[in-house]
Parts: sequence; C-alpha cells; structure tokens
Amino acid sequence: MNRRAFISLLGGAASWPLAARAQQAALPVVGFLSSASPDAFGYLVAACLRGLNDAGFIESQNVAIEYRWAQFQYDRLPALAAELVRRPVTVIAASGGVAPTRAAKAATTTIPIVFTTGTDPVNTGLVASLNRTEANVTGVSFFASSLGAKRLELLRELVPAAATVAMLVNPTNPTADAEVLEAQTAARTLRVELRLSRARTEREVDAAFADLSRQRIDAVLVQTDPLLLGFRAQLVALARRYAIPTIYQFREFAASGGLISYGPSNADAYRQAGVYTGRILGGEKPANLPVQLPTKFELVINLKTAKALGLEIPPSLSARADEVIE
Repeated sequence: MNRRAFISLLGGAASWPLAARAQQAALPVVGFLSSASPDAFGYLVAACLRGLNDAGFIESQNVAIEYRWAQFQYDRLPALAAELVRRPVTVIAASGGVAPTRAAKAATTTIPIVFTTGTDPVNTGLVASLNRTEANVTGVSFFASSLGAKRLELLRELVPAAATVAMLVNPTNPTADAEVLEAQTAARTLRVELRLSRARTEREVDAAFADLSRQRIDAVLVQTDPLLLGFRAQLVALARRYAIPTIYQFREFAASGGLISYGPSNADAYRQAGVYTGRILGGEKPANLPVQLPTKFELVINLKTAKALGLEIPPSLSARADEVIE
C-alpha cells in the first residue's frame, strides 16, 4: 500500500456506509490518540497494527480503531481524549510524547490506556512504578529523551573540534526543560558551550537553522520530540544546506540522510504497544503488564552525509555502529 493510500485509509472512517459503521459498532474499539499527524506518524501506526496482529487482532475484522490526531497542537488533546471516552472505546493507545497520556488519564480512570513515550514514565507521572503500574495505565517507554548526554558525547567524538553546539528544542514539549538540563550537564563535562535554539513550527525551524549558520555553530543536537520527528525531512535538508553536523534521536533521521542517530527503535516500541493493546483486548489487566523498556539502542551513521560534510568517521565509532549507511 502506498503512503497516500495508507493515510487516506486512516482518515476515511467518517465516509464509510452506515451499514459498515453499524457492523464496526459490534467490535471492540481501540482509540488511537496521538499528538502528531497521520502524515508524519503513519509508519508508526503501521508498526502498532503489526503488534495488534501479533496479538490476534486485525483492524476491521475483529477490532475497530478510532483515530484522533492533534496535529502537534497539544491543547487539542484533552478534547480529543474526551471524544474517545464518550465513544466509548475499549482501550486508548496514547502516542507521541507525555501529553496524550496525560490527557487520556484526565479523561478516564476506568478505560485501559497503553502509552508509547520516549520519556521516563515514572518521573513524568504517567505511572507510579515500572513493574506495578496504576490500575488502568501501562505501556512502552523507549527512554530516548534520557540519551541527550550520550548523543552529545557521540557528536563530540565525530566532530572533536566542535566547541559550540546548539540544541534544537520544541518549547511546547512538557519534557523539554528536563532534556535541556541533562544536555547542559553533559556539555559542562565535555567543556562544550551549549546554546539553545527553540522552534515549534516549520517556519521557526527554517529560521533557527539560518540563525545557527550565522552564529557559526559547530554542530547541532536535536531534542527527542514528536513534532521534530515529524519535521525530519526538513531538519535533514537544513542541516545539509548549512553544512552543520547534526545528531538525531532515531534511525529514521539517518535513513533520510541525516549524519548520525542514536536511540532505541521507534517502530519496535510501537509494535510492542500494539501487542499490549491486543493483550488488554484479550482480557488482561493493565496493572498486570509492566512497562516495557528498550532492549537495544541503535547507532546509525550515514557515510555519504559524513563525506559531504568532509568528516572522517573515527574507526572506534564506526566499529560500534549498528548500521553504516553508504
């Protein structure tokens, strides 16, 4: 299925014939609540659906799915969560950061919630414990946001002359301050000057890179953020245009032409969330399902981009890479 057809399928429920919609009403319903957009996160929905399939549930056959997309407007999430609760849905799959899960938790204490987040779910208040979650909440955390210090170390190893590094941050992300604090601590240890650059729209991202170029920034660290993940093609293109070495959080960036990425598998986390959603549909209780954590972190280097930037990959770094894209 091509990308356009897949996205049309995600948004096409409203146009189904009444008879088909009546048939859907008899099925258990998953409410998919996301801070992102189907265009940016469609491939992650596909990963979630694979997990559901692994658990024995196939969309339109034995489970229906109601999609709610906030289009990166976090203030829309409470109303979208309330819609799903009124529907009502059998389980809510909340994705795209902390905000969707917080909105879902505020909307219901009884409908099971399965989250997918890159943050520590205990520190951000999503669950009280990784092993014993709250009565109706569990999920998958890939802890990508806690890897900023490691990414800064890798960036400095790849660009040892980098004395000034910018961190691109989405200021509307509720975990941005914590990520910045961690990166600042690492920067002091590495004796690197860390400057903050904030952007929350495509226009602001364009302006941010133009400003970083004028400042002669040596390298860029991109925050773990759903919106910035959605802007990955733009970010990679801007880093190439201004010839600024940039490190990202997920493989998707390096595969799109980004220089280097380090973090867990985003798609695998969504697949695991789909499995958990299916297990709950099968009768298991969220409180009995511990939060799933990543088991592997991927270091991916785009050799073609490195050559275009005039960078030589240190043998010690290439030896540790899980994938080198040529």
